Amino acid sequence: MQTNELREKYLAFFETKGCVRKPSDVLVPRWDPSVLFTPAGMNQFKDHFLGRVKLEFTRATTCQKCLRTGDIDNVGRTAFHHTFFEMLGNFSFGDYFKREAIHWAWEFLTSKKWLGIDPKKLSATVYKDDHEAAKIWLEEIKLPETRLKYLDEDENFWPASAPSQGPDGVCGPCSEIYHDTPNGAVEIWNLVFTQFNRVGEPVAGTPGSNLRPLPSQNIDTGMGLERCAAVLQGVDTNYHIDILRPLVEAAAEVLGMKYEPTTQSPALQDAARRLRRIADHIRACAFAVHENVYPGNKEEKYVIRRLLRRAVLDGYQLGHKEPFLHLLVPKVAELMQVPYPELSETTTRVAKVIETEEEHFIGTVDSGLDKCEKIFANMRAGDCVAGAEAFDMYQTFGFPPELFETMAAERGFGFDWSGYKREMEHHGEVSGSAEKNLLFKDDPLAEIKKTHKTEFVGYDSCECDAKVIAILANGKLVDSVPEGQTVQIVLDRTPFYGEKGGQVGDKGLILAGWNFAYRTYSFIVEDTRIDGDLIIHIGHQHNKEAPRQSWGPYIVEDYTYSVLKVGDEVHPCFGEPRSAVTRAHTATHILHLVLRQTLGFHAEQQGSKVDADFLRFDFTHHQAVDRQTLQNIEWNVNRLILESWEVHNDEMTIEEAREMGAMMLFGEKYPERVRVVQIGEEDTDTSIELCGGTHVRNSSEVGLFKIISEESVSAGVRRITALTGMKAAEKVMHDSVLLQSIATTLKIPAEKIPEKVALLTEQVKELQKKIKTADNKQQTAAINIDELIAQAETIVGRADIGTLKLITSVLPFADLNAARKLIDQIKQKVESAGIVLAFVEEGKVTLLTGLSRDLTTKRLSAVQWIEHLAPIIGGTRGGGRPDLGQSGGNDPKKLPEVFKAAGKYFE
Repeated sequence: MQTNELREKYLAFFETKGCVRKPSDVLVPRWDPSVLFTPAGMNQFKDHFLGRVKLEFTRATTCQKCLRTGDIDNVGRTAFHHTFFEMLGNFSFGDYFKREAIHWAWEFLTSKKWLGIDPKKLSATVYKDDHEAAKIWLEEIKLPETRLKYLDEDENFWPASAPSQGPDGVCGPCSEIYHDTPNGAVEIWNLVFTQFNRVGEPVAGTPGSNLRPLPSQNIDTGMGLERCAAVLQGVDTNYHIDILRPLVEAAAEVLGMKYEPTTQSPALQDAARRLRRIADHIRACAFAVHENVYPGNKEEKYVIRRLLRRAVLDGYQLGHKEPFLHLLVPKVAELMQVPYPELSETTTRVAKVIETEEEHFIGTVDSGLDKCEKIFANMRAGDCVAGAEAFDMYQTFGFPPELFETMAAERGFGFDWSGYKREMEHHGEVSGSAEKNLLFKDDPLAEIKKTHKTEFVGYDSCECDAKVIAILANGKLVDSVPEGQTVQIVLDRTPFYGEKGGQVGDKGLILAGWNFAYRTYSFIVEDTRIDGDLIIHIGHQHNKEAPRQSWGPYIVEDYTYSVLKVGDEVHPCFGEPRSAVTRAHTATHILHLVLRQTLGFHAEQQGSKVDADFLRFDFTHHQAVDRQTLQNIEWNVNRLILESWEVHNDEMTIEEAREMGAMMLFGEKYPERVRVVQIGEEDTDTSIELCGGTHVRNSSEVGLFKIISEESVSAGVRRITALTGMKAAEKVMHDSVLLQSIATTLKIPAEKIPEKVALLTEQVKELQKKIKTADNKQQTAAINIDELIAQAETIVGRADIGTLKLITSVLPFADLNAARKLIDQIKQKVESAGIVLAFVEEGKVTLLTGLSRDLTTKRLSAVQWIEHLAPIIGGTRGGGRPDLGQSGGNDPKKLPEVFKAAGKYFE
């Protein structure tokens, strides 16, 4: 049975059981701060499991694309481990429970209509205290007792070992289904019965005493698509199923070799393992980059960089020293086109991003591997790689610590992770893990969410009547606002927009009493956030001692000061900042349209921030946008603004929005009904995007659009920062005054300023050069060569080298020609001399090595010497000739280490 057929059969089967088929959630759920990547099928249903949302259905089934890195060292080594994989799942939210879950799993696996697996090849496990599940297996399914095992909480409980070790929260026993294969039983299905809430530690001697039954029992089951396909196709590893083996073989082909999984040769076995790992990692990275997660230094971007570089290093160690991973992206799209046809739309962009990362890493691999081997050469059995060395390898050569750890383990060495993390923290770096293990955090508003939601009326109104339904202070629900504290207030209705989609939350007032114009008590709203279906107003009570102040049309004073309480009737209203925010938000949509028209359709939104007449827009592009193109973009945005297009906001189903051609951002979680914002009415100049934010009614209300910067955010991602409305006008006026002031000072027309500045800059450079040359000559003359020679260190080298003088110095001047002359002068005075000189200019190091003639005749090379030394200061390969080498670096603090290593080279 082909994998695509298996996927469809599973979903169709559970639809016959009343489950609603839902599409796979995104791989990178930016809406969920608890995880970097979607780790399981249940992730998109967390709020359903916890009763935080109104249930439109109580049964669901999905095929979810997932990414985990917890077992990354086993990828390619074992038959079943992956980073990227697909999880078939069926779920119950307070609906069916153990009996149905077990019976349906058995029916799907064994019925000839579905998979038709021989029941004699199946076995099961249950949690040792789950007698209910065991009874169903034995008495109803008629599974022989010899094929049912009772396992402890570390094996058959979710989360593993939860009763004794935690964490607190939702948990439950598991029942796993195994299939016999020639290589042993393989787990293909896990049935999780979430029926308990863990509360604190168990009473001593009474296991499970800390487990409280949940009011609503849920089912979360998952069957590994690749594992089950391997069983059905009769192959000994997931990597040989129909959607993976062609990718492994394609990897072998681009590397100019053959995939030989059954070989007895250790070298070929190692190659086969690396090819499987390459296939896994390119699949994971292609999906992630497709969702605009580019390689970077933090969180999910760091994980993708780690996977890519791990695969590049595999290819490199197989003898391939050119970028190759990007060539596999079309193969990934081809093999996955049935369930994920959208991959084929972005193969060019995805391949380019991956190729760029490959090129960057390959440029440092040689130096990095050499440095690794030198570190290993100075270690003894049982030693650990120091955290500082590991961090230096990461910062200098881009070597992820996990790669360094793997290389160390292969040689029998440990790895100091705690030291590495201290270095990361010290330098302000953050790495990432695919799992944050915060799936179900405590939620003080959980009960409120079950019965209430906030109605948002802010699209059409800036104020409304409302009622206080909850007040949160210090993480706990309270009845009234405590004096002097910042608190969170939940209303049943509000015009306040909660921060979402890059748009900042509204600021304003919550007024109490009537007679709103003058005599009123108020609550100052400093920010607004969204939590599920609730809108949270964050702020503080107006200080009755504070002076009178105004907000929009309202005046705040202390006339009827009172404490805001749950149940109070109130009047929320926002003021002027909202209109400035809407101007900027509409401008981001127009900018997005113009970027795609100007740079190409790859220029997709990566993120944004929208504030009062200020916007920051990140988009995919592989090079800086030149000045002329940036001016064209700014001109076209302003053209569309002044064409006075109507801005239409329409609510429709997600499918209707797709048919309309609306742009959708990866990582955003869209409901069944969505809001579509359309600007313009012509095909060439129309922006259509899904957006829940607030907008102007006509593009002309944006006023002026002014770009103030364009810069790189990370590899393949650029950022434009711009102003709108009054801030843009203020910026233009400020620049105009500044320009006139400069023109007056230079006594030239304003349009001549660029030409004049260029001329003056050249004159200044020439003068600085003359001054620097004069200073360097003076400092060079002051250097006493005889003193340098007298301080030389005597080095005893190899037998064929003999004894030599090592002369090292940091020069007080930054003149390359003068430094070279100094080396020549030393060589004229000293035989068998090795010279290392350095100078520092603007934080950059220039390093030179020199060898006397008698040493070069012994086949020693100043260039090879400097190639050995340069990586210490963050340099790359040097150049020069046998008697004179030159390189550079960016770490002056490491020069003492360079001089120390200089002598060891000869030893």
